[in-house]
Amino acid sequence: MDCHNAGLSVGMVPTMGALHAGHRSLIDRAVAENDRVVVTIFVNPAQFGPNEDFARYPRTMDADLAMLGAAGVHAAFVPSVETMYPPGLVTRLDIAGPLGSRLEGASRPGHFNGVALVVTKLLVAGLPHRAYFGQKDVQQCAVVCRLVRDLDIGVEIVVCPTIRDTDGLAISSRNRYLSPEDRVRATAIPSSLAMAIGRFEAGERDATALATTVRSCLENAGLDVEYVAVVRADDFTEVEKAAPTNQIVLAARIGSTRLIDVVRLGVDTAPVGGGV
Repeated sequence: MDCHNAGLSVGMVPTMGALHAGHRSLIDRAVAENDRVVVTIFVNPAQFGPNEDFARYPRTMDADLAMLGAAGVHAAFVPSVETMYPPGLVTRLDIAGPLGSRLEGASRPGHFNGVALVVTKLLVAGLPHRAYFGQKDVQQCAVVCRLVRDLDIGVEIVVCPTIRDTDGLAISSRNRYLSPEDRVRATAIPSSLAMAIGRFEAGERDATALATTVRSCLENAGLDVEYVAVVRADDFTEVEKAAPTNQIVLAARIGSTRLIDVVRLGVDTAPVGGGV
């Protein structure tokens, strides 16, 4: 059935598979808000750097498809690399300015260009009315919102709250890389953000002081910190004075496992488990 000609609303949830409770929350919202829902599963090589975890990224197709069936998803799109990137492909997208070059963009050169290309191809191919993304990947969400606006794609981007485990750690496909000991150390991430939120709620507005609170907590737990910053939500420029809706973003490594997280000042409660 042609959903558009039939007057049916279509929701899309782009994923790289290895589906978990965070993905399920996106899917459930899409099912609730649309007549038809398609979930895409594609581990996108264009967004991985040469020394990143593309080869070992978890792939759990049977379990993923079972989840989609249980959630009431109407279709799954599981393309091959050759389908998404046919021989002779020459078109590229470049995310310019601080949004593409700072923080995640600096830590993972070319990452957002790869994200932008695959998301654009998926949205143009599926033409959903709405597409759903998770707040944890907050800079990615900002990139997607901007590219949809800049390219006049005409899809509503719905950013859904981060889903956290009972220990406060943001649910991620990469969490399965953590040993039990590393998992305990990783809880310094939500703990550090909770401390910063507490300081903000107590009146602290110096962005450097808030970032230092987070960094110190992470380093004391033995994490290798890539960045901690307080940024504006729209363009990811760093601020000097923190204000409501600014975001604290971070990336840190525990051994070879890289984790990211975010809280929105004046919006999110302390991430101590059960969801933000």
